[in-house]
Amino acid sequence: MTRTPLSGVACSIARATDLFGDAWTALIMRDVLVGIRRFDELAEDLGLSRKVLAARLARLVEEGVLTRERYQVGPPREEYVATEKGQELYPVLLALMTWGDKWYAGPAGPPARIRHDACGHVTVPVVACDACRKPLTVADTTQLPGPGGQVGPGTRLLGPLIAARGDKSPAPATTADDARSAPS
Repeated sequence: MTRTPLSGVACSIARATDLFGDAWTALIMRDVLVGIRRFDELAEDLGLSRKVLAARLARLVEEGVLTRERYQVGPPREEYVATEKGQELYPVLLALMTWGDKWYAGPAGPPARIRHDACGHVTVPVVACDACRKPLTVADTTQLPGPGGQVGPGTRLLGPLIAARGDKSPAPATTADDARSAPS
């Protein structure tokens, strides 16, 4: 089955899904970010074919999400290391894990927990506003038009819906850095 490329859709979710549209890619990133970085170890842990693993790793390297680093000279052996772009996927994977823990963990409970090393607490990751730090939900957020928004394949109805909202935010857009540096 041939997949329809989503890289041309004016939607950041579509573009990211174009790379991470299959479960193996997310699981490869999970393993690499936790410390399983060698090809044979990834193949063993995931139980997928070497051909599929090689193809997914090649794409992640090509996209700049992973890099290959030599760990042995003779014979030459390499491992996969997350780039900054790859490391920034961690919160995405944590959000997916949190959702899976809530809806699919089963009676035994979640298969893994997350400890925040800075404070030592086991935590449940949340997506929060960078200004006020309150959790973001579908009930209290609105998507507004962005500079790269356009109507086209994948956004034929969504594009006009978001564009019609305009920027009707009650306060000027600020970043968390702006909020922290503002005089009190």
